[in-house]
Amino acid sequence: MKMNSLIACHDCDLIQWVGPVPEGSAVRCSRCDAVLFQNKPNSLERSLALTLTSLILFVLANTFPFLGFKIGALVHETNLITGIHELYIQGNWPMATVVFLTTIAVPALQMICLLYVLIPLKMNRLPRKAKQVFRFILYMKPWGMVEVFMIGILVAYVKLAKMATIVPGIAAFAFMALVFVLTASMAAMDEHLIWGSIPYRAAGYPTRRNTADALLINCHICHLLCPTSSLNGREMICPRCGTPLHRRKPNSISRTWALVLGALIFYIPANVLPITVVTSLGHKEADTIISGVIYFLTSGSWPIALVIFAASICVPVLKLVSLSYLLISVQSKSKWRPEDRTRLYRITEVVGRWSMIDVFVVTILVALVNLGALATIDAGPAAVYFCAVVITTMFAAMSFDPRLIWDQMEDRNE
Repeated sequence: MKMNSLIACHDCDLIQWVGPVPEGSAVRCSRCDAVLFQNKPNSLERSLALTLTSLILFVLANTFPFLGFKIGALVHETNLITGIHELYIQGNWPMATVVFLTTIAVPALQMICLLYVLIPLKMNRLPRKAKQVFRFILYMKPWGMVEVFMIGILVAYVKLAKMATIVPGIAAFAFMALVFVLTASMAAMDEHLIWGSIPYRAAGYPTRRNTADALLINCHICHLLCPTSSLNGREMICPRCGTPLHRRKPNSISRTWALVLGALIFYIPANVLPITVVTSLGHKEADTIISGVIYFLTSGSWPIALVIFAASICVPVLKLVSLSYLLISVQSKSKWRPEDRTRLYRITEVVGRWSMIDVFVVTILVALVNLGALATIDAGPAAVYFCAVVITTMFAAMSFDPRLIWDQMEDRNE
């Protein structure tokens, strides 16, 4: 049984009292159905054990051979970082940097920082700079994409299987296990438990319907309700996690519109220009995203074609359309079905990272097919633009404040 306090919904800003919660149960917002709190049994022990296991698997995945590309007697072995290195050599350093951060650097930092926080907590001690480190973990959470990279490996495997024999190495099996264990580790982590172990100077909380009426600001990182009666026009800092507090995300609408329009501009060359250039015995052939979908359809691999079409074509378009609709509805002060609009925002925020599949497929193809004059695959100019589309739409979803949807529903005369 955990939780016995006031909490504000991160999506609609409604203040609610959360009483004791049975183990394994979750509390949802009574207005927008967002998950407010989950009582995860043995969270600290499970998360610590899974994170340690993840770190071991991560070391194995980066030490041993990852995949082998075999044509006759010719075998080309790669490591996890080979594709990143090849992209950098080709001069495609922006894409190499993004792939390195999302598949190696961020997951490694996640595990190291989690262990830094969890091991002392297990010994009933609070590590130095705990709030800064844990805040950093939460900031990095959307950018670790090992599970998306795993799907990219499967797509590349299907694409190259008819050209040559793909030989998985020890690192490939370790990476596959890493995907499940690291995901389980992040799912087992109880943010409220960790934040609850960090002391702070408490203050009294007035009880009103929403944070604006109650003169409270909800910290979007640690979810602490902070009174604003002593703000006096100065910037307020969360007393628990040290995050600057704002009643709403600053310039949310203008920033989101700028990012949406930027992503729309990047989307055009990402689909018109070639994403890969295949050179075989002196003959070059360029492929776009849509030609890759057609290739999988004509070769009978329609599930892979469906995955690429959904992740690389449908998801970016739907994200741009959804965010534009949400922005227009907020600016027009629409009161139409706020629950559905909030649900649309949650879906938009979650699915965006899966568009990175095509970027990771290109990285794997560049790493594997590097046989000199016999055959090579280079990243085309569209790869950088598509990578920019994915990152820009992710930032756009993060910059939009869903609480703006509900601001029009509040009766200020109550």
